[in-house]
Amino acid sequence: MSSPSHIADEAAGKRMSPVKAWMRALASTAPITLNPTRVFPVVIEELAERSGATSALLSERECMTFRDLAERSNRYARWALTQGLVKGEVVCLFMPNRPEYLAAWMGITRVGGVVALLNTNLVGAALAHCMDIVAPKHIIVASELIEAFANTQLYLKTKAKVWVHGEGCSEFLRIDSELERHSSDKLTEEERRPVTINDRALLIYTSGTTGLPKAANVSHYRVMLWTHWFAGMLDMRSSDRIFNCLPMYHSVGGVVALGAVLINGGSAVIREKFSVTQFWDDIVRWNCTLVQYIGELCRYLLNSAPHPRERDHNIRACCGNGLRPDVWNDFKTRFQIPQILEFYAATEGNVSIYNVEGKRGAIGRIPPFLAHRFPLALVTFDFVKEMPIRDERGFCVRCTTNEVGEAISKVSSNSPEFGSRFEGYSDQKETEKKILRDVFEKGDAWFRTGDLMRQDKGGYFYFVDRIGDTFRWKGENVATSEVSEIITAFPGIKEANVYGVEVPRRDGRAGMAALVVSDRIDLTAFRDYLVKTLPGYAQPLFFRVCEKMEITATFKQKKAELVQSAYNPSKTDDPIYFNDPKQGAFVRLDKIVYERIQSGQVPI
Repeated sequence: MSSPSHIADEAAGKRMSPVKAWMRALASTAPITLNPTRVFPVVIEELAERSGATSALLSERECMTFRDLAERSNRYARWALTQGLVKGEVVCLFMPNRPEYLAAWMGITRVGGVVALLNTNLVGAALAHCMDIVAPKHIIVASELIEAFANTQLYLKTKAKVWVHGEGCSEFLRIDSELERHSSDKLTEEERRPVTINDRALLIYTSGTTGLPKAANVSHYRVMLWTHWFAGMLDMRSSDRIFNCLPMYHSVGGVVALGAVLINGGSAVIREKFSVTQFWDDIVRWNCTLVQYIGELCRYLLNSAPHPRERDHNIRACCGNGLRPDVWNDFKTRFQIPQILEFYAATEGNVSIYNVEGKRGAIGRIPPFLAHRFPLALVTFDFVKEMPIRDERGFCVRCTTNEVGEAISKVSSNSPEFGSRFEGYSDQKETEKKILRDVFEKGDAWFRTGDLMRQDKGGYFYFVDRIGDTFRWKGENVATSEVSEIITAFPGIKEANVYGVEVPRRDGRAGMAALVVSDRIDLTAFRDYLVKTLPGYAQPLFFRVCEKMEITATFKQKKAELVQSAYNPSKTDDPIYFNDPKQGAFVRLDKIVYERIQSGQVPI
């Protein structure tokens, strides 16, 4: 008798053929523009009519069948109508992961409202900024987040009607009580608004890594495109069940992962937050066949202690982005994952590429027969000015094989082609900043991803770094992600976060790494290893040992606070080491050594 993992392996092999995957995705998305009034909530309504009793959304808090989901969204739609919400007006949603979350934005967008998905980790001025830039008419706040919202009101300029979902707050009206007054029946023709795929559905925020978050416009078209394309790529079926612990205010966790499995009658398991210790128990208990990941989630699982159920699963594929090359094979082997589907996309961007072949470390490639539909290019880049380089004619220069450059994608506001629509942000000025004009010919326009990549001779793209993370030292460009990958290959180092820090009287920024180690590391052996594997300019001049790495809600390492405290021993209790070229060794950095470096007494 075959084991569950063998069954999953065989299924993945049949269902993840690269050419078939691309063709399924094309077939799945082709009808979208032919029926412009068939938006995502309508798709769920159709499924509720066909298989209403089938499980759709599952969680510890609540579970919903397709009928439950459609009916709950109908209540939200009628609530929006009775509040006089005009087509295009905004409702902010501030709620943790739960099935109710999807029902809320589905219902409101069904009748023309636009829902802004607020980051539940934000507080104070940053949260107020996210609300103010979209000027909402209503704000829905989950009761467990009411304290965070209350602390934000001092900074809030927007005058919106606030609703609380759940018990424990008498200051605002209860939207969950209000919803019960409305019928859950299918909307009548009189209640339906003329909503099409070209209308705006959601506002999803960027991470704010280069300033305060920006609200990216997401149309009903893009919701349909994301969900149907991804469903085609993974050949999702009614028998599939995806595990999603990513935040639902994020495009992947809140739209792609859930919508892609639902549109073909499958179900999604929603967990409020990622848990290393409970991950495999959840996977086995809910009998998940797919896992959605992002950022460093896979590394945390790989660094965890062995779990008795880590291979006792029916997973056929893990899909997501940000899986580092140094984690890829070990993750796949240890947990017996039949297929990894790594992809690259940006919430506000107009480009997405997929690594259907499972080539280690690659973020994907564009098949030649689809090159016209995915106009993506890499252009040479000036790392000092942080802008693409122009030739004598004023045009950008395409990168050669394996040359690092910025990824850009052609923009067309009206074209139905997959890789051309750029819907921008709520702020038109921010939208314009992301557009590069007169790139290869006069009058053309391309979206700047802000990401550095390279492309090999086989056409595969590889993520190198974010613009701003790469720094210059000794006249050379240093990609933080590549240095991190090499550092974490050294025994005993679990995580590495590499960044550049300023050193007085020196041009550029010197390399520094924050490390999480499993035990004491041999500093002499570690330094020897860095000398052998990295050129001199890329070897970190400083490193600090941390108990844990601070990450964002989407499992990306935080750098800002590390850069700010730099190598100053008075700003942290973490031990900091200096790669002393005179001694040829790592030495513990104290106040005396720090002051000597600052005054230029130490040769670097």
